[in-house]
Amino acid sequence: MTQNRSELRFRPNKSPQRIRHGFPWAYDNEVVTDRRTKKIALGTIVDLLDNDRNFVAQAAFHPDSKIAARVLERDRDVQIDAKWLESKLRFARDHRDRMFDTPFYRLIHAEADGLPGLIIDRFGDVLAVQPNAAWIENLLPDLQEALKAVFDAPVIIKNASGRARGLEGLSEETVVLDGSVDGPIPVQMNGATYMADVLGGQKTGLFYDQRPNHAFAAKLAKGGDVLDVFSHVGGFSLAALAGGATHATAVDGSAAALELASKGAAATGFDDRFDTIKGDAFEVMTKLADEGRSFDVVVCDPPAFAPAKPALQAGLRAYEKVARMGAALVRPGGYLVLCSCSHAADLSTFRQASLRGVGKGGRTGQIVYTGFAGEDHPVHPQLAETAYLKSIFLRLV
Repeated sequence: MTQNRSELRFRPNKSPQRIRHGFPWAYDNEVVTDRRTKKIALGTIVDLLDNDRNFVAQAAFHPDSKIAARVLERDRDVQIDAKWLESKLRFARDHRDRMFDTPFYRLIHAEADGLPGLIIDRFGDVLAVQPNAAWIENLLPDLQEALKAVFDAPVIIKNASGRARGLEGLSEETVVLDGSVDGPIPVQMNGATYMADVLGGQKTGLFYDQRPNHAFAAKLAKGGDVLDVFSHVGGFSLAALAGGATHATAVDGSAAALELASKGAAATGFDDRFDTIKGDAFEVMTKLADEGRSFDVVVCDPPAFAPAKPALQAGLRAYEKVARMGAALVRPGGYLVLCSCSHAADLSTFRQASLRGVGKGGRTGQIVYTGFAGEDHPVHPQLAETAYLKSIFLRLV
């Protein structure tokens, strides 16, 4: 039975064909926005209609965003509720459980898993939920019910930090919705133990997306030493030690993140081969170069320098600088690993900026591998933003 929902129509000169072919968004300049639509509450699920009032999709509406509607469901008669969310969660879990032997992974990757604006990372029995869109914030009780149906007695945390919630007009408040958490959670990946602070750490507490790139870097680091710049909780350095690196140094501006990295190293038995440097990454790299230090593998995994198009050019200059400074610290025959999680910088532009930086640093080499996010971060076929992570591995002469 057709439900009584508010309607949002495409403009007479705009076609919904892209959405019918799978694109997940309708922009504000494609739909009719008038006094009536302005009264529709933020995050309301509406019927998106074409010019002839034919149904296109159920979509989450945002009256003040350039992305006016995010597609949720292409069947008009389906009820978007706890049961609907449960089916999405089960579908996503089935894929992850095929890929991983341990219960540590990204469970929901927003649009790519059919739940726009929602991120869920799984840490065993603990599920860290980031409801970054108003529609899923509105359905949070249904999401809790769905998670309890899919997982046995889960601990559910609502992580409300980050830029995305601010853009949606949502508050920032991290709370435990179900169960309790006593402290950082040990997470086993690539032979190492990482400590994830799911309550006070960056994002949900750990970055699962770099898992395959950590593993590849570990192969390069076997028998050598590693400098892990912008290390967070020791992502690349701990994996490298597990893979046979002789020593690793983690550099980060956060004392809390470095403390977690040290705890992870101790938990895995690497503390005698691991040390940390707290400070601004650029200042630390300058100081190390001035001291004549060099390493077999240098990894630079900075935060997003170009999170949106207006920041692209400044971001590319920053990536170029990172590449130039990182290259100066690599021994001849060693490896430089450069990463970007910027949505606005695609692989080609990021690679060009990085190679320009390596060249300006007086180094040459070869690209031996290009890495992306792991298989728990699927890519929406028509949304380039879901393929945000790029990693370039170079061997330098």
